[in-house]
Amino acid sequence: MSLNSVVESVTSRIIERSKTSRRRYLTLMERNREKGADRSRLTCGNLAHAVAASSAADKQELVFEQRPNLGIITTYNDMLSAHEPYGRYPEQMKVFAREVGATAQVAGGAPAMCDGVTQGQEGMDLSLFSRDVIAQSTAVGLSHAMYDGVALLGICDKIVPGLLMGALRFGHLPGMLIPSGPMTSGLPNKEKVRVRQLYVQGKIGKDELMKAEMASYHSEGTCTFYGTANTNQMMAEFLGLMMPDSSFIPVDTPLRQAMTRASVHRLVEISNKGKNPRPMAEVVNEKAIVNAIVGLMATGGSTNHTIHIPAVARAAGIIVNWEDFAELSAVVPTLCKVYPSGPSDVNKFNEVGGLPTVISELSSAGLLHRDAPTISENGLDDYAKRALMGNDKNVVYTPAKPSSDLEILRGAKEPFHPVGGIQLLQGNLGRGVYKSSAVADNLLTIEAPARVFQSQTAVKEAQKAGELHRDVVVIVIGQGPRGNGMPELHNLIPSLGVELDQGFKIALVTDGRLSGASGKVPAVVHVGPEAQVGGPLAKVRDGDVIRVCARTGKLEALVDEKEWAARTPTKPHRATAGTGRELFALMREAAPSAEEGASPMLFMMDRELEEIGDDVEKGTEV
Repeated sequence: MSLNSVVESVTSRIIERSKTSRRRYLTLMERNREKGADRSRLTCGNLAHAVAASSAADKQELVFEQRPNLGIITTYNDMLSAHEPYGRYPEQMKVFAREVGATAQVAGGAPAMCDGVTQGQEGMDLSLFSRDVIAQSTAVGLSHAMYDGVALLGICDKIVPGLLMGALRFGHLPGMLIPSGPMTSGLPNKEKVRVRQLYVQGKIGKDELMKAEMASYHSEGTCTFYGTANTNQMMAEFLGLMMPDSSFIPVDTPLRQAMTRASVHRLVEISNKGKNPRPMAEVVNEKAIVNAIVGLMATGGSTNHTIHIPAVARAAGIIVNWEDFAELSAVVPTLCKVYPSGPSDVNKFNEVGGLPTVISELSSAGLLHRDAPTISENGLDDYAKRALMGNDKNVVYTPAKPSSDLEILRGAKEPFHPVGGIQLLQGNLGRGVYKSSAVADNLLTIEAPARVFQSQTAVKEAQKAGELHRDVVVIVIGQGPRGNGMPELHNLIPSLGVELDQGFKIALVTDGRLSGASGKVPAVVHVGPEAQVGGPLAKVRDGDVIRVCARTGKLEALVDEKEWAARTPTKPHRATAGTGRELFALMREAAPSAEEGASPMLFMMDRELEEIGDDVEKGTEV
């Protein structure tokens, strides 16, 4: 089928909007390839330092034979369940690389914080900005110039976007994300939600809640709900930066290890000293970014990716905004119901068809750029194939089959919804994003009086006191990047869910974020301009009637226009010190809006590149 006209027009608009920045990016990557740091340009002293700890055989190949050498950026730690398996990966990958005449070195490490651990705690204020730290750590690791290709070991939350942002600034190198896989399914998600709400109501104690949480998150591997971590895997496949169908192979299985081996072998092939070099700068182009947005809409992925995709794109010189998301959402159907949008987790989703079936359906419907470059040999068509273990213990592929469970995954002709799972809402309160795939149809329009708060703690205290036992739109301000670093507010969902289950009309509107696993409560998040810079949310007063409507795309305070215009915005309380938050003051001060990607690092980078743009394009040393 021919490409959908809206997909085509949005892509054309992004290409035109990004013309200058993309040209500068590609020029800089070509400059890096021709004149930048490279193993062949290192002095004898440089090389001696870089191989001092290597085996004699590896020294021979690294120094004298100049065989392909892979740089591994790892975000291993053994506290984070999804990243614990990575402790074993580097040694395995070195063996796999030697099998095809290459070498591998750990280029560096990057931090990996867990939003599940810091949820509702002061440490969460560091979460979003950790993405920039990860990007910078990636750049530091790759600065040693020893590498012909980059293996990125990371899965969760801000970690994958940070790895991609850093690696894309070394986009003259081929790169690949290598996941470790989800944990086995634990306590059913519906039961987990029930127990959490019983605890909020005071009907069970902490011991029972603790048992339920530990039964949900019980072993190594990625958490199995379709939150930010698993949306990252989807994004990487749609970008063409992972091996096809590698997202949801369970951790520590023979197929998972075979996929890691296949990933290393393929990365050697596409490395700059391989048979078919494919630099990241060429793979992550405008078409790939559009494919990632389409995948987000079709699967009902994490709202966090309305921040992450713009940031990843900007690192590659590509500028996207929420209008692009909204136009694509209007033509991309929702094909998946994976928790929190439905009861089943990613393991069950993978079992009934997974991403290969989604990509096959979207491609057949003309909603994906099938000609977008990927790290796989035959482009995006390879991603519509299922990975299996062959008789020789290697990965083999077979065409994707239609879904085997239409309650979890459907085809493009009979979707769950004719539009995407994330909507753009806007009005006199600004503009924000809304995860409609997780909300019941009868709750898509909420009109109720406002109650304004400046912290999630205050919201939970009000709920416990019975003050939210009514129709209400909860407004939480001062939670944006400039305010307090934009922590997730997922801890509010059980409290608000209790009131929703009582039959009240409840919605949440905030300039902050929610977890990628935000559920049934109607919520407009990332609202901008944020209150800290005088955004309209700061004008809302208790009792103002607020309309939140995903059907019409409206986010409005139903207040007389003259009165609204005359109001002075409330200046939110700004907590700056506590649990290391004060170290991120520079980032808060320089942070752009969520729609721009909320990355102070990229904001300052763009400003500097704008100043020296002509020099970069002329090839002048910078």
